[in-house]
Amino acid sequence: MTVRIGLVGAGGMGRAHLARIHNDLAGAKITAVADIVLDAARSAAEPYGAKAYDNSEALINDPEVDAVVIATFGKVHAPDVIKCIEAGKYVLCEKPLATTAEDCLAIMEAEQKAGKKLVTVGFMRRFDAAYNEMKAVLDKGDNGEALLVHNRHRNPSVPESYTSRMAIDDTAIHEIDTMRWLLGEEITEVRVDRPKLTTRRFDHLIDPVVVVMRTESGVLIDDEVNVNLEYGYSIECELVLENAAVRLGDQEKIFIRDIHGDRNAMCQSHIDRFQAAFTTEFQSWINAVDAGEHTGSTSWDGYAATAVVDAAVESLENDGKVVKVALVERPAFYA
Repeated sequence: MTVRIGLVGAGGMGRAHLARIHNDLAGAKITAVADIVLDAARSAAEPYGAKAYDNSEALINDPEVDAVVIATFGKVHAPDVIKCIEAGKYVLCEKPLATTAEDCLAIMEAEQKAGKKLVTVGFMRRFDAAYNEMKAVLDKGDNGEALLVHNRHRNPSVPESYTSRMAIDDTAIHEIDTMRWLLGEEITEVRVDRPKLTTRRFDHLIDPVVVVMRTESGVLIDDEVNVNLEYGYSIECELVLENAAVRLGDQEKIFIRDIHGDRNAMCQSHIDRFQAAFTTEFQSWINAVDAGEHTGSTSWDGYAATAVVDAAVESLENDGKVVKVALVERPAFYA
């Protein structure tokens, strides 16, 4: 069967997903695109012979749409995810699942009522080869337990519309989910430290910040979010075990050695760095939809990450105080 996919949100991320589905993946085709700006939906849909809608509800209820990709702004995700659940359709929702824990809980309630896991959150790092190698080393257990994890999330620049909150709910949320997945346990407390601010930031922006987290077993995690560093898009992670340290080495593509030194090219965007992870994530999701199964992160994962974000934002707004992460008891449905 060919999975017929509808896209909600015809912005840059959505269009990148359309191109990926059409050019790089098997077993799916694009049948509809929706955007509140109809001309945007039409221009995105036209190259694929797909229908265009100016509202998400019409797309979700279209009988020629089997599954839905949501690539809109996070604050409007929840209603569309719930509509997909109520329509009985699998949905891959870009992160965050929702911008409040309450909205995430409403999604989980709808999904449990439906009696079937239908929601996958777009945490693509779970499909990155290097992170998976790191997790395999930890899970094997030969080097003892995890003690610390050091993360660096560095961007060359961000637009003026980028806010201090977005450093947490749009940027650090990737490390938040990846750490939960890597370590296999929940984050229980968080604080946000403010180093000396860069002169390269917009005046309204707190940059950089360091998000410091602790897990159930006591693993200490730090995450430097530094979004105006100019030289490139650099994702770094070092997992410190009892008798080993495991560090991502996937930034090094080729080295050039000349009169200027020994150097390698830098990624310039998340699409550059995580292109293979996006491809693997979407192909896995398409295959699962075709088989009537769920894959990837769940609504619980989306909720847990948002709960950590809420705590981190509270810390950021309160001089870096330590904030406990508030989680409901995990439903057996998501065990």
